[in-house]
Amino acid sequence: MPVQALQCKECDSTYPLDARYVCERCFGPLEVAYDHSGLDAAEAKRKIQAGPQTIWRYADFLPFAAPPQPGLPVGLTPLQRAPRLAEALGVGEVWIKNDTANPTHSFKDRVVAVALAKAQELGYQVVACASTGNLANAVAAHSAAAGLDSYVFIPADLEEQKVLATGVYGTNLVAVRGTYDDVNRLCTEISGERDWAFVNVNVRPYYAEGSKTIAFEIAEQLGFELPDRVVAPIASGSLFTKIARGFQEWLDVGLLAGELPSFSGAQADGCSPVAQAYEAGRDLCRPVKPNTIAKSLAIGDPADGPYALDLARRSAGSIDSVTDREIRGGIRLLAQTTGIFTETAGGVTTAVLRKLAERGDIGSDERVVAVITGDGLKTLDAVRGSFEAHEIEPSLAAFEHALAGAAVGAV
Repeated sequence: MPVQALQCKECDSTYPLDARYVCERCFGPLEVAYDHSGLDAAEAKRKIQAGPQTIWRYADFLPFAAPPQPGLPVGLTPLQRAPRLAEALGVGEVWIKNDTANPTHSFKDRVVAVALAKAQELGYQVVACASTGNLANAVAAHSAAAGLDSYVFIPADLEEQKVLATGVYGTNLVAVRGTYDDVNRLCTEISGERDWAFVNVNVRPYYAEGSKTIAFEIAEQLGFELPDRVVAPIASGSLFTKIARGFQEWLDVGLLAGELPSFSGAQADGCSPVAQAYEAGRDLCRPVKPNTIAKSLAIGDPADGPYALDLARRSAGSIDSVTDREIRGGIRLLAQTTGIFTETAGGVTTAVLRKLAERGDIGSDERVVAVITGDGLKTLDAVRGSFEAHEIEPSLAAFEHALAGAAVGAV
């Protein structure tokens, strides 16, 4: 199989494929290294198309010597063309990668499926995570399906919908009084004391590989072609950069032709360390204290921020931020033009897409894919009070009085 080793992203030192996440030599982050030199592109394409209707159809590009036992069915979410959204924005072609269709209704099912499979391969009996919500949902659900114990650590002020959708699976739910960055620091400490697989700490290199499958699916769903631009949210920066790595891997082996798309990152003003660094021309992000309704993106000290900055610049992309008001507007715009109800992170992505269009950054002939990472039912408070419900008596007269002139299609 192509998977070879863990490799430092800074100094290229290599390590065995075990549970570790930082280089012992330079303290740089580790990622999975592959050797696809013996791969035949035509045969790989046939194998993919004949594979299961899940992310495991891409097993040759995931960190396993042999395909793992599948758990919850993850991936192959819709890539939906959005002509009404494109028209509203005044651009040519927009597609929505709708990852709300995953088992726990966010892209986190992808990363957890890979991390949990690796944790089982390495012999772990307990799975854990630090989460802003979606990851908590996914770890709890996938652990329950696999029969593993789990511990989920979240900020105490997390949205109620995400808390309820985590606790129902029987996980050990720990609410920490602090920000996500406080939660993550605590989990890093615990990972040194307990023999647990923290999906986004000691097995993070494998966890991050799950995000590549978004790129694989987009390319396959476009007929093994590349989009011209990808608009995606940035929290830690891992999703943003791993989508690019997925495209690059397929370019390298000949499954795709062309050049890497432009990558446009999306953050909320209330937690925008990467957008601030991009605007200031810096290569490093200055940590911030989050204050935004987009809590799933509220990581004030993003681990992959420098790599997200590099990707945006070398791909002729950008990184922008939007206000909470614009986020709510993005949620409504997406819902009213595509029928997709997204959480606040998707509102950030859609609002940044609108900003790019208004600024004239999107060419008239560009094929743009916006990555929507989570379901709106997870963040209902974001749309509370944004519309009116007409309460009437059960009579035609009452209806006509309340909605005079508003009815469409009346005979």
